[in-house]
Amino acid sequence: MSNGNIIEKLEDVIPAERGDKRIIIAGGGTGGHIFPALAIAAALKKLLPGIEILFVGAKGKMEMDKIPEAGYKIIGLTIAGYNRSSLIKNISLPFKLAQSFLQVTGILRKFKPDVVIGVGGYSSFPVLRLAQTRDIPTFVHESNSLPGKSNIMLGKRATKIFVATDGMEKYFPAGKTVITGNPVRSIFSEKISKHEALSFFGLKPEIKTVFVIGGSLGAKSINETIAKNIDVFKKNNLQLIWQTGKSFAVQAAKAEEEKNNIWTNAFISRMEYAYAAADVVVARAGAMTIAELAVVGKAAVFVPYPFAAEDHQAENALALVRKDAAIMIRDADVQNHLMHTLLELIKDEKRIHELETNILKTANEHADETIADEILKIIKNKNN
Repeated sequence: MSNGNIIEKLEDVIPAERGDKRIIIAGGGTGGHIFPALAIAAALKKLLPGIEILFVGAKGKMEMDKIPEAGYKIIGLTIAGYNRSSLIKNISLPFKLAQSFLQVTGILRKFKPDVVIGVGGYSSFPVLRLAQTRDIPTFVHESNSLPGKSNIMLGKRATKIFVATDGMEKYFPAGKTVITGNPVRSIFSEKISKHEALSFFGLKPEIKTVFVIGGSLGAKSINETIAKNIDVFKKNNLQLIWQTGKSFAVQAAKAEEEKNNIWTNAFISRMEYAYAAADVVVARAGAMTIAELAVVGKAAVFVPYPFAAEDHQAENALALVRKDAAIMIRDADVQNHLMHTLLELIKDEKRIHELETNILKTANEHADETIADEILKIIKNKNN
């Protein structure tokens, strides 16, 4: 199914029969952009089953696998983002950007979308920018508390901007901004017992469990700190579920072989079970991780990725800290403070309950439906 849903030729963009309406969803690069996009697409399909949805992403990025796996068609642009670590790699950037605008021109001409939705990631910019010059209604979904420069620019001419938190009027036009929360996959709304979840990982129901998660490539500072203190979990009668990412998987697997209180893997395909099993979660502060933890109502210690654009992960975490809904440790302080903070928290049932209660208040299980409904309203008004 995957290869069949990746569109290589513009001639293949137009389906044999036109559906009720046509929508382009543009963006990707990370799960934080892709999973909300899929949630919005599913909600649109639910509200208007005959709708035609085309995704536009960047060649070589993870959306080119994840979107087709979910059953949607995608076309990849020849585009790249600005490389902060190596300026020489940016030499070809203007040419790739120009080529992507040409590709988008063809896509818009052939697919003729009723609206275009941008979910972030550099592939969303040329699609929304060109759609705006053609008076096609555009929607921006901004998942972070500190928006990227591209989304701020696109928001000026967007029909509506969907945001995760309040106070975003300082970045976007107030009259266009709608607080919806971040759409999460429906699996996180399913009720899974802690006993069932721990059984899934082969762990014991009577022992408290810590779930450590980094991004798709892992979180170096977190992984190294956990590895250095692996014996601390056993000494304190704790279990560990540890998603390491690719780079740390081999080292963590050795620790699992030696201990019976650890489960590790590079990736966890059933994240809903990991959340259900956990008493406390340690994670980066990506917008979608936060949204998922809010929906499942888990006490969390966030370690923001320090190199995120405009330090937006720190802003994401601080938005919860201000509501007493999470704990934050700076990446530079992980080795000295993470384990102490973690042990102190997991032994304090009252504090865990406070954090769970407060983060749950920030959750919005129906963000996907709210966004889909707002989009379909515009389409309906446009055609009247």
